[in-house]
Amino acid sequence: MAKDYYGILGVQKDATEDDIKKAFRKLAQKYHPDKKGGDEAKFKEASEAYAVLSDKKRRAEYDAYGRSFAGFGGQGGQGFGDFDFAGFARGFDGFSAGNGSSFGGEFDLGDIFGEFFGGQNPRRARGRDVSLDIELSFREAIFGSERRVLVAKMGECNHCKGSGARPGSALISCAACNGRGEVREARNSFFGSITTSRPCPRCHGRGQVPEAPCESCKGLGITRREEEIHVVVPPGVADGEMIRMPGRGEAATGAPAGDLYVKLHVKPDPSYTREGNNLLTTLPIKLTDALLGASFTIRSIDGEIALEIPAGINHGELIRVSERGVPHGRGSRGDLLVRVEIQLPHKLSPTAKELIEKLRGEGL
Repeated sequence: MAKDYYGILGVQKDATEDDIKKAFRKLAQKYHPDKKGGDEAKFKEASEAYAVLSDKKRRAEYDAYGRSFAGFGGQGGQGFGDFDFAGFARGFDGFSAGNGSSFGGEFDLGDIFGEFFGGQNPRRARGRDVSLDIELSFREAIFGSERRVLVAKMGECNHCKGSGARPGSALISCAACNGRGEVREARNSFFGSITTSRPCPRCHGRGQVPEAPCESCKGLGITRREEEIHVVVPPGVADGEMIRMPGRGEAATGAPAGDLYVKLHVKPDPSYTREGNNLLTTLPIKLTDALLGASFTIRSIDGEIALEIPAGINHGELIRVSERGVPHGRGSRGDLLVRVEIQLPHKLSPTAKELIEKLRGEGL
């Protein structure tokens, strides 16, 4: 009895190719036998349905002939042949039906099965990531800084320049993988025979080996050494921020180097508090200055600046000085916010008391 492929995928007969693909992706994630709670039979059934409905020609035949459809060798969907995954899901280019025909590029499950098998190409482990900490002054965090630090890590061998070969000797093709850089292994599954690829353990994926190994790195091309790294800290960084330097971590034989992560620690400043891109500082003034107004010279992060206090200012009021804060964007800066704190006298002279009594009488 012919199967209801639309029912298996849970879609309508007028479903689009995208609808069919999404439906199969959902079922594949649910029933894949390598996942906990998976169901091999349902997974294979969903794969069979998708194989037909994702192929325009076979879908048309299925819609036309229904029960008599023989798109999988005339056995109602039986007859999955062998195919070559070549590194787990290479787009099912080698997947063939029982009648010997190939689904080719139209039956592209590589993106779906890549979720389960780890991508279309054998993944080479890259070098380890390295982290370090740098302490900055408040001013260095605001305006940026540069540091040169020594990091002990696996790096390119200086003796052989990373080739792994003794200076003066050559690199030859790896006999273990015939220069391909990868080896293939076959295993059986419910799909048939699956061929997987992994980096060659002898040449570490390079495809070549030293004719005479370097004495310093034993032919690996990498060795542990100290490396001076130039770290550029951009303006406006905050405490705890991380700078990522791609490829500056530990080197690996036949694989990309890891990354370097620099964690920044900014020392606090006694005069300023950072609020986003603005800087906040406090200015204590006398009561008479608050009542009558006054001129002050204050210290900003750029140096001394003149500040006018308007008459009648209130305690806690903010005065904004533009473009004296934290640099950000392209040439932009935040502001300096000056919080006014009116300091009241703890003790008044008889003359001061008399004057204040007069002010009280005037309603002030």
